[in-house]
Amino acid sequence: MNEQVTQVRFAKPATGLPTAETWAFSHDPLPEPKEGEVSIRLHYLSIDPAMKGWITNKRSYIESVPPGEVMRGFGVGEVIASRTDYFKVGDFCTGFTGIQTHATLDGRTLRKVDPQLVPLSRYMGGLGMTGFTGYFGLLDIGKPQAGETVVVSSAAGAVGHVVCQIARLKGCRVVGIAGGPDKCRYLREELELDAVIDYRAGSLGAALSAAAPDGIDVYFDGVGGETLDAVLARINRHARIVLCGAVSQYGQLENMVGPGNYMQLIAQSGLMQGFTMRDYLKQIPAAFVELLTWEKQGKLKFREHIVEGIEQFPQAVDMLYRGENHGKLMLKLV
Repeated sequence: MNEQVTQVRFAKPATGLPTAETWAFSHDPLPEPKEGEVSIRLHYLSIDPAMKGWITNKRSYIESVPPGEVMRGFGVGEVIASRTDYFKVGDFCTGFTGIQTHATLDGRTLRKVDPQLVPLSRYMGGLGMTGFTGYFGLLDIGKPQAGETVVVSSAAGAVGHVVCQIARLKGCRVVGIAGGPDKCRYLREELELDAVIDYRAGSLGAALSAAAPDGIDVYFDGVGGETLDAVLARINRHARIVLCGAVSQYGQLENMVGPGNYMQLIAQSGLMQGFTMRDYLKQIPAAFVELLTWEKQGKLKFREHIVEGIEQFPQAVDMLYRGENHGKLMLKLV
């Protein structure tokens, strides 16, 4: 094949959020596939908040990336060589490919996708792990019922904007929390949420009380910290709190701030549950069909923020943690 691979490697730990020094670029020949393996050319790479956790030496749902190794990440791309019966040259697949331009991987770790069905970028966003995360977290843990009030933090983000729309599909009153006028305008005008809160524009607690005067039944949390605390103070009886992420704490994982208002879970017989997608891997095909159906029917609109070139990976990670992305952030390589 004689393909040259550009890789992003985890160079050294960062005390807080990743910096340019956290990463190193390398260039190596693409290994020939062995029996059961495929070689792929990556078209898109996903940029995810979980990346900080993946390079932190703390107990988690997955082993941390050792220094010097290719950075973990989801990708989607085209098979250019195969030694499996399932994948043929020209097929497209997705999975944990690593942050690199090409990869040779065990075919059993990859899932075949169809670029004729939807644009290939969808498999990194609304019809990929971020879409599935919103789908399962809201529907399986949040269990929204028509007429209930659902609050979503990071509502204009990759997962949040999917959660908001599914909650509306279920007949809920939806309150979105985001940062800045552009994101809030998107939530208000394009997603037509019932209420939108700019957490940078004053008292979050007062804004929540005004936006959810009858209390909060479901909260989908990607932020943690003060936002989670403010919501807990306003939950209804039997409220469900879905813990998806805690982006406000990723810069201080060694000294995280927990919820001070957790006693409200007792007082209101509330449920607070975390999850990761490893809880739902076998259910992905059914979720894909329903999400795709809703998109084809015009009931879901997926928003993507695409940055071109693997060399932009450090800047894209910075953008993510500064909250500057609008929708699902990814790198386009081809």
